[in-house]
Amino acid sequence: MTDPSAASADADSSARDIELDTAALRVLAHPLRLNVLSLLRERGPSTAGRIAGELGINPGAASYHLRRLAAGGLIVEEPGRGTGRERWWRSAHRQSIHDPAAASGAEREAGLGYTHAVALAAADRLRRSAQELPRIAGEWLDVITYSDFLLRLTPADVHRMRAEIFEVIERYRADGGESEGAVPVALQLQAFPVPGTARPPAGDE
Repeated sequence: MTDPSAASADADSSARDIELDTAALRVLAHPLRLNVLSLLRERGPSTAGRIAGELGINPGAASYHLRRLAAGGLIVEEPGRGTGRERWWRSAHRQSIHDPAAASGAEREAGLGYTHAVALAAADRLRRSAQELPRIAGEWLDVITYSDFLLRLTPADVHRMRAEIFEVIERYRADGGESEGAVPVALQLQAFPVPGTARPPAGDE
């Protein structure tokens, strides 16, 4: 899985992806921290004050989460910008990758916290998108979609479908971005059992 904002809008950001280790998973096990990182990947370098205004949080909280992300090697200071107390930060990677199926031990436990934070961050992004709808340009309103489908699938079906969808996303990532009028687009992909339907039998949890 990837975090909510896979693609970076900043041409100077590294094109490298990062496979999240246990330490990085723990750093990112916070939805607000994920949203801060996503904002840097979408909009490019920014400061604590600007991020605070965008996410509706206080600058102290933004500064704290930026320091945690920096300590985890996920963001770096933007050279040549900022003076005195104003520090500019940028994402160190294009996207974060975590494969729960390949994790074990401490990494698997940390991955559960990260996955939980990803879901909460995605929900917050969806909420902010809905609030902005009245101010969206008409041509974008014609293509925006908030779709919800109910399918009956096995884990193997979901694995195969996920791989096919990711192939399509990679194709658009490779081909897009240069067209006039292109802006960062958040594509959310969620696939999960309907709550209450895939729990282990009582006593096995």
